[in-house]
Amino acid sequence: MSPSRRQEQERKKRAQTKQYTGSTRPRSLPPHIPAAARAPPRPSPLPTPSAPRSPPPASPAILLEPSPPPRTSRSPPDSCTPRSLPAEIPSQPWCRDGGGSAAPMEREPMSSDDRPEAAAESAQQQELEWRFAQVFGERAAGEDVQEVDIISSIEFDKSGDHLATGDRGGRVVLFERTDSGDSASRRELERQEYPITRHPEFRYRTEFQSHEPEFDYLKSLEIEEKINKIKWCQTANNALFLLSTNDKTIKYWKVQEKKVKRVSVMNLDTSQSSGNGSSSSPGTNSCKALLPNGGCSEKLYSPNNNMSFPPGGCASLRLPVVTGQDLNHVARCRRVYAHAHDYHINSISNNSDGETFISADDLRINLWNLEISNQSFNIVDLKPANMEDLTEVITCAEFHPTHCNTLAYSSSKGTIRLIDLRQSALCDNHAKLFEEHDAPGSRSFFTEIIASVSDIKFARDGRHILSRDYMTLKLWDLNMDSGPVATFQVHEYLRPKLCDLYENDSIFDKFECCISGDGLRVATGSYSNLFRVFGCAPGSTEASTLEASRNPMRRQVSNPARPTRTLTSLTRAVRRGGENTSVDANGISYDLSTKLLHLAWHPTENSIACAAANSLYMYYA
Repeated sequence: MSPSRRQEQERKKRAQTKQYTGSTRPRSLPPHIPAAARAPPRPSPLPTPSAPRSPPPASPAILLEPSPPPRTSRSPPDSCTPRSLPAEIPSQPWCRDGGGSAAPMEREPMSSDDRPEAAAESAQQQELEWRFAQVFGERAAGEDVQEVDIISSIEFDKSGDHLATGDRGGRVVLFERTDSGDSASRRELERQEYPITRHPEFRYRTEFQSHEPEFDYLKSLEIEEKINKIKWCQTANNALFLLSTNDKTIKYWKVQEKKVKRVSVMNLDTSQSSGNGSSSSPGTNSCKALLPNGGCSEKLYSPNNNMSFPPGGCASLRLPVVTGQDLNHVARCRRVYAHAHDYHINSISNNSDGETFISADDLRINLWNLEISNQSFNIVDLKPANMEDLTEVITCAEFHPTHCNTLAYSSSKGTIRLIDLRQSALCDNHAKLFEEHDAPGSRSFFTEIIASVSDIKFARDGRHILSRDYMTLKLWDLNMDSGPVATFQVHEYLRPKLCDLYENDSIFDKFECCISGDGLRVATGSYSNLFRVFGCAPGSTEASTLEASRNPMRRQVSNPARPTRTLTSLTRAVRRGGENTSVDANGISYDLSTKLLHLAWHPTENSIACAAANSLYMYYA
């Protein structure tokens, strides 16, 4: 091998060795550069998160097949060991300040207004200001109320655009919302400095006779036409569907708009053409005196004389024309579900599957299919073999809003049972039992009577159940069956008067309850046409008392504590039709003869509809 070739190989070998170890020792300057020109080595700048420093890439060939290192001991290259940050750099988020040095980033503490959860809590705890919206059927002062006109049921549909009421006369009245389409344009909204809040407006749509009074000849029992419950079903083809029930019979109704054709330009007399139900309008000139409908006053030609023409003929004779197609709401009964309950039906509830519903009486709960009216399935039966062993009855039943296999029913003992239809055909055993145990020594003769649950409602999310007994509202969590998560006192001032309430049967009044669509508030009725609204959000102290009148805040009082002295006892004249009033410890009178039993909360807005005798009041916040 020639010396020149040997020198070239040694030079390549030194170059490869220098490249392999170049990251561990600084490269020396060539000897021809003077020492004065050599600058001191600068410290390596601290790495930043945005531009981290990485070691120089190694040649792939060298990494895969590195040449053997020299015999002298060296530290491994940087590419083999991770670099650690200096000890003075804290292990927390940091950024580079204006001077180029790294400094820890200090975050300012968020105020309570900046935290979204705090804003939500403040919104939840804010007490609503209720205002009067509308009233239907308001009676004048001193006007007597007919028994058949008293409202017995109220229900919103899922959209909140329709409202149905039933009365003791067996009639169902439908209302529809009118302010939904009156929204302003975007340009008009931008011009407004403050948003204009419009209260919901409803108008009368139609009414129909749902039930008639009947007589059960086998049991010699009169069946009144009073509407106990109304439930909306799914809509289809611009038609409304709903269920209504009295004590024995359930009916499935379809309400839709139909075009009514009217016949005009008639040449017949009004007295002769009124029999066929058609109406007429002027549009012709007869031979002599004209009638408003285009006929002759002399009646020279009519259906009685075979449409004979008058002598000399008519100056103008035209054929009838169909004009004007008015819209009319027509209600038609599609199904009748009867002969399935031996006792009075107290509740109905349609399922989330849109195909089935349940009906409950005092001892049984039946499952129906909307399309099959001659067959039902008994899923709950509390009737004992010996009626003397009967200890409780069913007071209300409700399907879960989203789970079609789950339903809850309440009893006269104050318990709520949750059952799963997947467990067995006859749900004798419950999946969960919600019951509040009384404190030792607190039971009395009236304890079980006032503990009877009169109404239950599922929250919209299906997580909570709201129940109403005679004295309180209770909110239950499905995941905690040991007791209610919240209890609201409705009219605690009546507790010392339970004996008198028992004598005049007021203790058996069944008040309904409702829960808002967001689940933050609950409402129920009381006496003197009052209703209470409570906030059930964590930390909320909202408790409003409103009166069913044009001025709902007129009788607003705070929730009175238990009085230290007994209230004025009810006189015996109560049962003889005398004045049925009571006065609490604060001197505020309460009329036990006027009671607000039925109310409903709008599914998406803070709007309440409540019934006071024959009047329907609506409020918004």
